[in-house]
Amino acid sequence: MRWQTTRFDVDLTRPQVMGIVNVTPDSFSDGGRHVDTRGALRHCEQLIKDGADILDIGGESTRPGSPAVPLEQELARVVPLVAEAVRLGVPVSVDTYKPQVMQAVLDLGADIVNDIWALRQPGAAGIVAAHPRCGVCLMHMHRDPQTMQATPMEEDVVPSVLYFLERSAQELQALGVEKARIVLDYGIGFGKTVEQNFALLARQPELLALGYPLLAGWSRKSSIGSVTGLPVHERMAPSVAAAVLAVERGARVVRVHDVRDTVAALAVWSAMRQQDTGAAISQ
Repeated sequence: MRWQTTRFDVDLTRPQVMGIVNVTPDSFSDGGRHVDTRGALRHCEQLIKDGADILDIGGESTRPGSPAVPLEQELARVVPLVAEAVRLGVPVSVDTYKPQVMQAVLDLGADIVNDIWALRQPGAAGIVAAHPRCGVCLMHMHRDPQTMQATPMEEDVVPSVLYFLERSAQELQALGVEKARIVLDYGIGFGKTVEQNFALLARQPELLALGYPLLAGWSRKSSIGSVTGLPVHERMAPSVAAAVLAVERGARVVRVHDVRDTVAALAVWSAMRQQDTGAAISQ
């Protein structure tokens, strides 16, 4: 299984670790730490040294209740960093829902559009469809960042998430985007309760039945805080556990803050997996 992107065909037979690079003053976990291009670029370089396979750059916080960022401000945050990051030798993803930002970063050579709105903003799908190769991640979000946790989804969310993601992917393919370019994200924390988030993790195989690779973004989320009682900056260990559980249940990409620790944990998982495979072959 491979993920076709602008410059790379990403091999998903090995789980890929996507390192988070927030160029924002107000992200829920690391807001304000990498707001200037030079500091953010150093962070990118460190994430790669720590083992990141993909960089995910974002210029607008989408935490619950966060206000929208004006277009020119997001462009000013993201474009200079992407121009430098595309030289680092790994796929560069940009976390945005604005079509103008998508076009700007794709023109710079960005590899992946990672959209919490699943290309529902007018013009977004057309920009991705017009590009010959870029990868795209379509995420499920209930309502919008300002209201999603005020009125989260009700009851069993898996059928609704399945339907939305399948329809979004099919509509994009109808515009000419190859299936190999598409990855799906079930949107942990985006309009769902703690119980619903963990139900989606437990039932990932149902999502995988759609036939697309799955990205899981559990890192430091409030659901982890709810079950552990830990503040956001002390959630590394449970975040790594969630990433490994997601991979164990079939996710091919995990989006994380703590790259080094996640890479190490997945090395242990991989070693055990190889032993399981060897034992099965020998029987």
